[in-house]
Amino acid sequence: MSQSIDAAKDALGQLFITGFSGLELSEETTAFITQAGIGGVILFAHNYENPGQVAELSNQIQECKKGGLPLWVSVDHEGAKVQRFKKGFTKIPEAAVIGATDSPKLVFELSEMMGKELKAVGVNLNFCPVADIATNPKNPVIGPRSYGDNEEIVSKMVTAMVRGHMVAGVQPCVKHFPGHGDTSTDSHFALPRVDTPLEVLREREFKPFTKAFKSRCSIVMTAHIIMSQFDTKLPATLSPKIVNEILRKELRYTRVVITDDMEMKAITDHYGAEDAPRLAIQAGCDMLCYRTEAAARHAYASLTKDLETGKLDPALVLAAAERITSLKKDSLLPYQPAAVMDLPDHVGTAENQAIVDKVVAAAAANGYPEK
Repeated sequence: MSQSIDAAKDALGQLFITGFSGLELSEETTAFITQAGIGGVILFAHNYENPGQVAELSNQIQECKKGGLPLWVSVDHEGAKVQRFKKGFTKIPEAAVIGATDSPKLVFELSEMMGKELKAVGVNLNFCPVADIATNPKNPVIGPRSYGDNEEIVSKMVTAMVRGHMVAGVQPCVKHFPGHGDTSTDSHFALPRVDTPLEVLREREFKPFTKAFKSRCSIVMTAHIIMSQFDTKLPATLSPKIVNEILRKELRYTRVVITDDMEMKAITDHYGAEDAPRLAIQAGCDMLCYRTEAAARHAYASLTKDLETGKLDPALVLAAAERITSLKKDSLLPYQPAAVMDLPDHVGTAENQAIVDKVVAAAAANGYPEK
């Protein structure tokens, strides 16, 4: 048993995506990523100055890789308000505009362009597309981040976005399973509850996700929401009924599951910084996302202790690490550093802007936005 505990402790870092402060890695952050064997990082606007700087930062991050496998360098790059890299990058319209084109062909072209820009600066994982359906007009967090208010249009757009990213060499991540579109609360600040009937969820909310999986999307993000039809006590991220029973068994999803930011109040206000990471792994999640390094360090220490005291089964950590490393081998090798000198040919070009212009024009031709 002690051997498996040691192996799990050695693999534990792969389960983490951590944020950090600054435009380059500090010595402390470098030490944490390297010594713990952290699996990846997430970049925010505070890590971004321009394409050249973020490309050099991505290369610096990859110098910390353990065992030859690259780190995930991830970002939220949906478009409009949720686009961390702005100056120098092509500005992507919000999902509602993209959905209004009703053209998977055009959206595939847009998605491939988005992926190529990200790939050029060393990003290999984008937390996009949003597979939530905008069924609740009072939803404070999804709204125009959704491609539409019905399953058919959302599924078409999501699968086109998935395929475009993958052709460009960037892993897409569909979010937020099992569907955040029908909430009236923002999980950044509180714990939303959804009472949608089970039959509706199966026929509506689940379908954009299952179609994305058929398009070979290999990463899905969980939602911090109570789905009362499945679990009245635990949000999806921490619920074995939702992650293991529904996602893994019923929908037969076998690849990587990542949590939404574990520092959102839906989690921290209700489940505690020590217990929440363990509960997420026990529910069936593979990767834990933390927007700050301090919280990631705290969770890493908590899980190490849980392994040592027997609170956490080392087999769960090893299984998660195996799914993560298998996907890295499939999608991140051979590794090529970002070529800073070539960025003007790939990022923020007139050709890229022309694709966005076509999207906006197509949406307008279909009456978006409504007058």
